[in-house]
Amino acid sequence: MAVKDKSVSFSDEPPKTSKKRLILNAFVETCSGHQSPGLWKHPDDQSMNFNDVKHWVNLAKQLEAGGFHGMFIADVLGGYDVYSSSLKPAIASGAQWPVNEPLAMVSAMAAATESLGFGVTISTSYEQPYHLARRLSTVDHLSGGRLGWNIVTGYLNSAARNLTNGADQLEHDERYAQCEEYMDVMYKLWNSSWRSDAVKLDRKTGVYTDPSLVREINHKGKYYTVPGPHMCQPSPQRTPVIMQAGTSKAGKAFAAQHAEGIFVSAHSTAGVKRSIAEIRAQAVELGRDPKSIKVLAKFCPVLGRTKLEADAKYENYIQYGDSEGALALFGGWTGVDMAPYGDDEELRYVTSNAIQSYIESLIKTAPKINGGKWTKKTLAEHIMVGGLGATSVGTAETVADEMERWVKEADVDGFNIAYALMPGTFTDVIELLVPELRKRGIFWSGYSVPGGTYRENLLERPGQTEPLSDHPAAKLIWRAPVLGKSSLVNGVDGHSSKVNGWHDEAEEGEKLDAVRMQFG
Repeated sequence: MAVKDKSVSFSDEPPKTSKKRLILNAFVETCSGHQSPGLWKHPDDQSMNFNDVKHWVNLAKQLEAGGFHGMFIADVLGGYDVYSSSLKPAIASGAQWPVNEPLAMVSAMAAATESLGFGVTISTSYEQPYHLARRLSTVDHLSGGRLGWNIVTGYLNSAARNLTNGADQLEHDERYAQCEEYMDVMYKLWNSSWRSDAVKLDRKTGVYTDPSLVREINHKGKYYTVPGPHMCQPSPQRTPVIMQAGTSKAGKAFAAQHAEGIFVSAHSTAGVKRSIAEIRAQAVELGRDPKSIKVLAKFCPVLGRTKLEADAKYENYIQYGDSEGALALFGGWTGVDMAPYGDDEELRYVTSNAIQSYIESLIKTAPKINGGKWTKKTLAEHIMVGGLGATSVGTAETVADEMERWVKEADVDGFNIAYALMPGTFTDVIELLVPELRKRGIFWSGYSVPGGTYRENLLERPGQTEPLSDHPAAKLIWRAPVLGKSSLVNGVDGHSSKVNGWHDEAEEGEKLDAVRMQFG
């Protein structure tokens, strides 16, 4: 095989097998090639059909039949223009250009499937929360509660210039500060604006929705003023599954508080092990169950029935890769322009501190790749199949071994499968790899909740349609009272009462939260 290369007890964990059961998502984008620039030229690749809704419907049906948990849809709002200080290399090579809006085709895919989840990447930097809350609630309704939201703050100045009247994006940590308030607004709209039984549909009285059970949120903050109320009734999940993909200091803090699923990308387990441990530790400090946060690593498998067949596939794929497209992607991902350097110039010795630092990190975490020698040419070739991350080439047994190593060494819970060919990579995973994973007892035999919500199947917890009780969104849910109990007992806790000025029995709510945290 080749590889591109405090104590809190929680009692509500579902029964576990002796080994961790893997979560598998398909990692895609509404463009051609995605993480494998140039491979759209391969005669067996169909990724250039991304403008055809049937392309996405067929993929969703295939993934569901193969038992995938979900489809993780990436997105960018600008082009990759760092390399050569120009968009031309990305445009010519089709390196995530053109790229369509990702949420648009989810309803069509959901209508053709029953259980597959859909995680959609949407930035908090360029859209008002009041508007996005309605868009996401709508699709959560239409999909039967199978929507996830991958929260990003943006990283491309090319996007910011087009969305902020020509200005560059906000500084990194300020974007996260803005995002924190954004989430506060979203959680209030989704969970605190409507009581769960507000919709009556009473033909006798003519009351569709009880006005007394819909209220304004009256949010006033540094970045947003949103009186509300939310325009949509509570959707099946209320809050879509919250995903996140950043391992900066601010990103890890955000993930520990909000994320239910985390996407990481690295060449080796050493590149993410520490970040995952830090996020789980911070989650414990915030009163969350760290095991409920599912970490998925980017992983591109090149599978064959024999090692020889797998190696031949990889060599075949490389022939179609586009060096200029790869370097355009690299520039966008890292901010480093490789244009000034020669193809065979060893990068650890160049004068750029940014490049030296990146290459030294590669050598430290994944010393076996290229024998530790990195040039502009080898860097581009490394990106061509699977992008910047782990690419495993071999038989199903060998690739499954590698996946188990990632679980053991880095504490990941599963993988976002990046494709070399669309849909060939996913076909190989379903036909060759999934049977091997099931044979080892590390992949389910079917959906935990057929026809259920994304959250139920992601956590393998039937009935868990809304966020877990230790999640900040759950603490804001306004539920109908149970006979003999106040609404506080059913989820409107002291925190939401204080924030929004609602005068419920806050002290009782805080005590109940403490009990929930101790006894699950």
